[in-house]
Amino acid sequence: MKPRTHTLIAGLCVVFLGALPPLGAQAQVVRCTDAATGKVTYTDGKCASGTTVREVEARKTPQEIQQEREEAAEALARKQQRLQAEATAAETESRRNTQRDQTAPAKTTDYARSPECARSRRNLDVVLSSVTGGGYEQNLRVEAAQRQVDLDCLGPQGYAEVEKSRPRSTSTTTPVVVVPPPHYPVRPTPVQPPAPTPKKFTQCNVFRCYDAQGNSYPR
Repeated sequence: MKPRTHTLIAGLCVVFLGALPPLGAQAQVVRCTDAATGKVTYTDGKCASGTTVREVEARKTPQEIQQEREEAAEALARKQQRLQAEATAAETESRRNTQRDQTAPAKTTDYARSPECARSRRNLDVVLSSVTGGGYEQNLRVEAAQRQVDLDCLGPQGYAEVEKSRPRSTSTTTPVVVVPPPHYPVRPTPVQPPAPTPKKFTQCNVFRCYDAQGNSYPR
């Protein structure tokens, strides 16, 4: 039982027992009515002179007072037991709730209805409406906006599953760089003159040669 409950019960005992009259006293309640003003007072002694006296509660014997004190003590003990039982039950219930909260599965988050998902979808619509062609930079913007929608609307786990099945695109690989071949000036190939046809000589002497047409050539 908690210390606060002990303090409360102890305080009730002190207040209740302090309100009881001593064992040897003979409790009596007398009603006194002033004849002139009609004012009513109560006392356990004697009324003032000039007032009407009427006994409200008869004088009790020591045995009756002892019996009342015992009944009050029993009632106080029953109340103390009830308070202790209620405190024990509350503590048990609190411990049971704590254990249930610890073992209960975590609540799933509905990412599709989150404000982040709605904001990402609006951004994707804006990006798609601004696309005017199939340029490389525009494709990157569209793909980035789509990935943000997948993350915000599917959650981290769902986004990881989508990434596993997503085909690799040009944005996730190294772009292919096309390098043109070096340009060399084209130079015309020089035309070689045809080789002269060798002459066929029919006869030669010491100084000249003669062909079949009778032409002579110096030797």
